[in-house]
Amino acid sequence: MTKLKRTLGLFEVTVASVGIILGAGIYALIGIAASSAGNATWLSFLISALIAIFTGLSYAELSSMFKEDSGEYAYLSAAFNKKFALIIGLSMIAAGFVSASAVALGFAGYLSGLINIPVITGAILLVIIMSLINFKGIKESSWFNTVSTFIEFFGLLVIIFLGITKFGKVDYFEMPHGFSGVFSSAALVFFAYMGFESIIKLEEETKNPEKTIPKALVYSIIITSVVYILVAISVVSIIGWEELAASEAPLADVAAAAFGPIAFLILGIIALFSTSNTVLITMVTTSRMIYGIAERKALPSMFMQVHKKTRTPYIAIFTLMVITIAFVLIGDIEFVANLTNLFLFATFASVNLGLIVLRYKCKNKKRAFTCPVNIGKFSIIALIGFLSSLFMLGFVIKNLIAG
Repeated sequence: MTKLKRTLGLFEVTVASVGIILGAGIYALIGIAASSAGNATWLSFLISALIAIFTGLSYAELSSMFKEDSGEYAYLSAAFNKKFALIIGLSMIAAGFVSASAVALGFAGYLSGLINIPVITGAILLVIIMSLINFKGIKESSWFNTVSTFIEFFGLLVIIFLGITKFGKVDYFEMPHGFSGVFSSAALVFFAYMGFESIIKLEEETKNPEKTIPKALVYSIIITSVVYILVAISVVSIIGWEELAASEAPLADVAAAAFGPIAFLILGIIALFSTSNTVLITMVTTSRMIYGIAERKALPSMFMQVHKKTRTPYIAIFTLMVITIAFVLIGDIEFVANLTNLFLFATFASVNLGLIVLRYKCKNKKRAFTCPVNIGKFSIIALIGFLSSLFMLGFVIKNLIAG
């Protein structure tokens, strides 16, 4: 059987993770987050960052133990059983296509503001184009991701630069809805961190994955956390949280407030790269998870098929494309972001618990990375990740009910 090709090093995998994290979340959701957290929006990002780091360290150890693209399915099969693992694996696949559809709509919203094209049409075209790049090959997907990541990273640095001179102009602990609003905002903006867990699905296309994947996980979370917090401080310093909350293109409006209409155009174009890149990498990693679970005989064997020329799982890719297009019709980014987070926090709680169990169940299994802060074999980090994921799951449910 044709196998996937190992071509990705530490730089490419880290950039892939940073690329998917620095996507639609920060460009599309920061205004909605500000409506709940006010000037303390940066604190919401910090809370989400800490949860991502705790869970990321658990993923880092688990990814060094298991070398398949099935990711969470492999971890939870070993820790618990295959039925529970399949439920969580399907949850992560659902999170993939639901979030990709929401981000595609975010892309189409920016695009319709620049050219005359219906939102639904723009979103469907993006999903098709990104699926074709995904089919073409992992190297092509990585190249597009690398270019897009640096463009979107530049856009966020511009926002930070614009805000530096205004740092200290507002009270950064002003919370219109108190700490409850900050945590509700944190539950929403966790969507902006979605992606750090996805790179484990690139195991079979990564060189020396046991060491490369854990390092890339940690590096990407640190890089994006610093950028997000600085951006959150900058935007409320420039236009204030009330105006930010009312904006449909928050970062573009921030740039326009500083430099005028031309800056709105530039940030709008950067947002197109950012959102399209998020859709691409989400679809790449989700299609690899479908492939990986099928390889373990938990999904139909047709999803294991790899195209002989492109060496990509083409049936998984195009099936995912069709499902994602179907979910494009939902249209509500805030609702879909919270729905995605529902899947994510349930999965993260399970993964953290899985690491605690595997420390005893598979104590002799080789690990290239070990999660720090332990009492004997018991992982304190995994326990914090488990409890914090359950805590945030409660706020996600609250957001969905309120919405």
